[in-house]
Amino acid sequence: MTTLISYAHYQERINDFLAAKLEGLTINDPKLIEAMRYGLLIGGKRMRPYLAYITGEAVSADLNDIDAVAGALECIHAYSLLHDDLPAMDDDDLRRGKPTCHKAFDEATAILAGDALQTLAFDILANHTFSMNQSTAGMPIQVKLIQQLVKASGYQGMCGGQALDLAATGKNISLGELEVLHSLKTGALLEASVLMPAMCSGQVTREYKIILSEYAQLIGLAYQVQDDIIDLTSTEEELGKPVGSDIAANKSTYPALLGLQGAQDKAENLLQQALQALSRLPYNTQSLADFATFIVKRSH
Repeated sequence: MTTLISYAHYQERINDFLAAKLEGLTINDPKLIEAMRYGLLIGGKRMRPYLAYITGEAVSADLNDIDAVAGALECIHAYSLLHDDLPAMDDDDLRRGKPTCHKAFDEATAILAGDALQTLAFDILANHTFSMNQSTAGMPIQVKLIQQLVKASGYQGMCGGQALDLAATGKNISLGELEVLHSLKTGALLEASVLMPAMCSGQVTREYKIILSEYAQLIGLAYQVQDDIIDLTSTEEELGKPVGSDIAANKSTYPALLGLQGAQDKAENLLQQALQALSRLPYNTQSLADFATFIVKRSH
């Protein structure tokens, strides 16, 4: 298994940052703040924050700026999980080996906690003091970052992908349709995890941003292909949820369309393409290469 350099350090850093953000909120309803804390701080691999930090390192961004980017990304990710787990969506009882938020609290509280975490993401970006006042486009950096996060998380990104996922449940869809679905549902937020740190650096040209975007899209797709493989090959203890849950929910998966070996070959091909993209960048991209390898080689 590939070792992710500084992973534990950045995991602790983002957890401390997020905990401080929640601690700074005025408590109006104790139950709601506890549900937000449950959804945001209890478990989670912090893959998107880690990707943001190592991208920031590669392009020489100020890591205090990346704290805000990583925090916003994780708030969006956490809110999406709270809502995805609801009975009206994926109807899951377990998340990270623990009861889902609506099971630990109730459905209304889980919905509100997700809503509050979503707005917290934009609050973090809007009110952070960035080292760069303006983006390369001459616009306030907060505006450019918020624009990118809106694109990644809303109708054009994660929410649109989730809608396609729900619409495809119980139907046979093509490989191309499945790739579009996952490029929105999973890939868009991973792409933002690379592009937003690049915006925080004055050293990233438009050409290099396009290459970083290509890398991110490839690993975003690889992430989902490997997730589908893991759903078949891991144990419930490793996954923290029932094995084969996607098949049980009658969802299209890469192994279902390509066979297990075909899906594994696809994941490996996406990895090689991602590594080739990185080779065209003038930065030290070893951590980004290790991350791509980790995505494809992980077992849970």
